[in-house]
Amino acid sequence: MEDAMNPTGTPVLRRVDDAPRPSGMPFEQTQQFQDVFTAAHEFLLNRIEDQRLDIASWAQDTVVKYVDAETASFVQEWRIPINEAEMRLVSSALVKELTGFGPLDDLLLDPEVEDILINGYQDVYVSCGGVLERATVRFCDNHHLLRIVRRILAPLGRRLDESSPMVDARLPNGGRLNAIIEPLSVTGPSVSIRKFRKDPFTPDELLARGTFDRAIHALLKAAVLGRCNIMISGGTSSGKTSLLNALACFIPHNERVITIEDTAELSLNHPHVVRLESRLGGFDGEGSVSIRDLVRNSLRMRPDRIVVGEVRGAEVLEMLQAMNTGHDGSMSTIHANSPRDALYRLEMLAGFAGFQGSESSLRRQIASAIDFIVQIARLGNGRRVIASITEVTGVGDNIITTQEMYRHEAYVDVDGRERDRWPGLGFHPHTHKLEPFRQFLREAGSALP
Repeated sequence: MEDAMNPTGTPVLRRVDDAPRPSGMPFEQTQQFQDVFTAAHEFLLNRIEDQRLDIASWAQDTVVKYVDAETASFVQEWRIPINEAEMRLVSSALVKELTGFGPLDDLLLDPEVEDILINGYQDVYVSCGGVLERATVRFCDNHHLLRIVRRILAPLGRRLDESSPMVDARLPNGGRLNAIIEPLSVTGPSVSIRKFRKDPFTPDELLARGTFDRAIHALLKAAVLGRCNIMISGGTSSGKTSLLNALACFIPHNERVITIEDTAELSLNHPHVVRLESRLGGFDGEGSVSIRDLVRNSLRMRPDRIVVGEVRGAEVLEMLQAMNTGHDGSMSTIHANSPRDALYRLEMLAGFAGFQGSESSLRRQIASAIDFIVQIARLGNGRRVIASITEVTGVGDNIITTQEMYRHEAYVDVDGRERDRWPGLGFHPHTHKLEPFRQFLREAGSALP
């Protein structure tokens, strides 16, 4: 039993030629791999510093060749007990560490991965198709994890340290990163990365994936073209942003759309979009620009439609006023478990924002502003579907009245396969904005199923 020493004489790797490896576990998931990788990384950094190399300016294939050669030299010099295939795995990990984001590289590039959730350096989970599963990658330790996160944040001008232990940032590829470290996170650094498709889903693609059926597709299209104000409600990772992106495909191209978000996530497939993003202030709050400020300013930018990525604060008052003063066709999302909960949440947010009127006047304003609430949900198998479509019809007995037009149901067909359907409840849309759609239904000789 012997310790390998780096060029400075510090023990960096315990060599045990016959060290047991858990049966069936891939080499890159073992502690031995982490030990070899850590020692090789330090060896490589010393070599780069000694040779005064600027590998950041090198082509990728040149970096790969250099790292391969140096890894082989390290393994031979320190007589590391790994074979050639294992050495290539170490070399590949070193390339990703030097030129990319280390263990996160493959996950960030994988189009099937929707979310990356890291609970300390050893626990990495990914969400694919709405299903959460443990990933096969890990970090050497929490310092390694923080090094990679800070490398991601550096070009964004954001920091993560004791004075700023929480960070929420938009990634260059359109994704979003949230990180929180000790002492706020008791179990070590916690990192959540939400990825977004390069090309957002279109309504036809969502239809093909079974998110809704043709009747709902027709209603949503008519609602957007008819300039109805739509609120998309749902839980975390239920598909609210994807649905909002898809609905924007129905907006006529001769209209000007302004999007307002905390962290820019929307990617509307529309030729005339102005994207606004709020800004955090300094340590004393100076220089901050809230979503409420942006909504207020957007009214002076000649918008045809205003799209608020998520309503969760005082901006609800400005959004409701905009919807009630000539900016029909606006859309937003809200975190709520049902359409009724969404209405309660709007009332609560307006109250927190300092609404000065009575409870009944607030409810009348909400009822006149919102035309439809589209509830979207993630099923147990990870699929996202529209759970219901509810129309806001007015106020009665000091309660906002609604009518549910469609509701999702799961059933088992004769072959034993689970299917989806959205039975209609027999109601025509109440709003005058959809009179052309009602006329179409009458001429077709059919009511909503």
